Amino acid sequence: MSAVASSRFTNRLACEKSPYLRQHAHNPVDWQPWGDEAFAKARAEQKPIFLSIGYSTCHWCHVMAHEAFEDEAIARQLNRDFVPVKVDREERPDVDRIYMTYVQAATGQGGWPLSVWLTPDLKPFFGGTYFPPEDRWGRPGFATLLGVLAQAWAQEREKLIAEGERVTEALRQYAAGQNPKSQTPNSTEPGDIGSILREPKTQNPKLKTGDGALAGAAGEAFGRCFQQLQESFDAGQGGFGGAPKFPRAAVFNFLFRVAAIQGVASAAGAAAARMAALTLRKMAEGGLHDHVGGGFHRYSVDEEWFVPHFEKMLYDQAQLAISYLEARQATGDERYAWVARGIFDYVLRDLASPAGGFFSAEDADSRIPESGDRKPGSGEHPGRQAEGAFYVWTKEELGRVLGGDAELFCAHFGVTAGGNVPEERDPHGEFRGKNILRQRQPLAKTAQQSGLDPPAAGDRLLACLTRLRAVRARRPRPQLDDKILTAGNGLMISALARGHQVLGERSHLEHAVRAAEFLRRELYDGQTGVLYRSHREGRSDIPGFAEDYAYLVQGLLDLYEASFDLRWLQWADRLQSKMDDLFWDAAAGGYFNSRADDPAIIARMKEDYDGAEPAPGSVAAMNLLRLEAMIGGGNPNSHESGHRMRALKTIEALRGQWERAPQALPQLLCALELARQPPRTVVLAGDPQADDFRALMAMLHERLGPRRALLAADGGEGQRWLAGRVPYVAEMKPRDGRATAYVCEDFTCRQPVTEPGELRRLLEP
Repeated sequence: MSAVASSRFTNRLACEKSPYLRQHAHNPVDWQPWGDEAFAKARAEQKPIFLSIGYSTCHWCHVMAHEAFEDEAIARQLNRDFVPVKVDREERPDVDRIYMTYVQAATGQGGWPLSVWLTPDLKPFFGGTYFPPEDRWGRPGFATLLGVLAQAWAQEREKLIAEGERVTEALRQYAAGQNPKSQTPNSTEPGDIGSILREPKTQNPKLKTGDGALAGAAGEAFGRCFQQLQESFDAGQGGFGGAPKFPRAAVFNFLFRVAAIQGVASAAGAAAARMAALTLRKMAEGGLHDHVGGGFHRYSVDEEWFVPHFEKMLYDQAQLAISYLEARQATGDERYAWVARGIFDYVLRDLASPAGGFFSAEDADSRIPESGDRKPGSGEHPGRQAEGAFYVWTKEELGRVLGGDAELFCAHFGVTAGGNVPEERDPHGEFRGKNILRQRQPLAKTAQQSGLDPPAAGDRLLACLTRLRAVRARRPRPQLDDKILTAGNGLMISALARGHQVLGERSHLEHAVRAAEFLRRELYDGQTGVLYRSHREGRSDIPGFAEDYAYLVQGLLDLYEASFDLRWLQWADRLQSKMDDLFWDAAAGGYFNSRADDPAIIARMKEDYDGAEPAPGSVAAMNLLRLEAMIGGGNPNSHESGHRMRALKTIEALRGQWERAPQALPQLLCALELARQPPRTVVLAGDPQADDFRALMAMLHERLGPRRALLAADGGEGQRWLAGRVPYVAEMKPRDGRATAYVCEDFTCRQPVTEPGELRRLLEP
């Protein structure tokens, strides 16, 4: 393999805002951004497009870039025979979704970097993920593959074009809920693409709220999802299934909903809370958790949450913060609140933009720092990029930094002189002689070994972590992806708002408000009502996708319920209407990921899996039900149905998936269960800034319970606006000059109360 990229090469990506695209601006590959110029070039020269999709903090994207895209010989092949196009999946999730669906169907697996070959009309005919530069592991190398595909295009072009047509039609039929009959173009086992792209979705559902068939199907799916999670649960280490283990927040949301609905004292509720809480505790003890700086890495390569893939994503921090808050509510264990505070501390310290929004991610890789611990022949080269270099420690370094506390610290976090990462978990030797911190024993045992009481041992460990954080701050940091994404910020606004509710810390609410104000100022066009996807060096020209609207509406509803500032509820209502206008499927229900006016999108897809981030439809269904409870059914003149009916149609649009594989959509099942519950609302009458009002609000968030819509009857403009939509709010007033709670369920309100203890008794099952 030849050279490394240098500044003597500069391609069109140098003009892009995306950090991921700019990482490839000096490759010898003549990269083009996704857009009309690249498509026109492919059509004019009648060359296939090589589409490479990744993101800036993706470790294997870096590997393939170094091995292949920095190689001048490979670059010459790409430039001669193809039109190379780069896409940042975080900027264009719609493009990624289409071609990831194709590759997963064709090969049985997916991931990033995503490598797909397209006809000049953007129709895929071959794809995969990472390809090594040369033939190895029984797989063709990238250079070999380029030669084979170039020859096939020259000699069998019509056949490849026909494959692209068949695959595209299959994708369109799948997106429309039909049963495609095409065959996979390059799967290891030939078969009907319809079987891989899953069964057709239910059409023309019965939507009556009390429909017995829907209620029965919902109950069965809810029960089967719970059973499947129980069967795959790792009772020793937590998590569901074996390695690698991902912290899938939608599963925690589902389990805590089971606990809330059934009650944590019931058998099912206790089992659900135990599975979620144990998993979260094991995650917090393991190397997946950044013990020094707070927050969590992307996933663990082993079953013990020990060796992580070190990138840190904003969307993980946001969703996991809520999971730990709910664990605190379900168990009363303050350790979960402590972990949630650590997540917030990390995000506010390292991912917060001075302007108010939050950056997207930090890389897995960083430069190896200079160190006096390096030994001859260790293979360690200071200055070289390595995964996890920012986070790992030698025992010698810890001894120098921590002095007399080093023994206590190393015993607690499993540090050894030779390094604590087994060779089988370190195939590339990057952690040889290094230690990943993980809690190896309970604090009580560490205290006993050190002759201390647990509080004193805890204080010394916390002091050690503070000193290590200062030392680590002087190391070369992982690259920061400083894009501000609307969707991720919506999730973080939710987390901070919930953090204020559960932890009572005013600063969390203030940061949530700053982020919402940033999005409204920089990423929202008030005249058209349109959101934009991202901000870096100014607003991008990419309009928002369904997930941007859904996640931000959720964040604004949570922000209203934390602050009772009416502007956030009003904006959420407007954004939901705009989402309906842009993404609603009038024929089958549910939401497409992308708008209808983009000619470069060969199939409008709907997300049907709650993965690292929940499907937009899952979040939208919950948002619609919450809006129904808070402000009624929406404007009947602009849509054929109100919020509740649209939520039910969204649920029904994915019925084929949640009936067949309910564990694929645990977030949607939460919305489905909410739809089956009687409406519950708590209206707090009084001044939201007053102490007595805040005392009642704090009581509402002490424990895990069924979801309730929260409204404020403030006696002013906010109450008048709400009363115009839900008239019963008009007469709700403080009693005897004190903040008063009105608890309403199934269209009946109980006797109002003014004391937190009285409210607690009213809410008990």
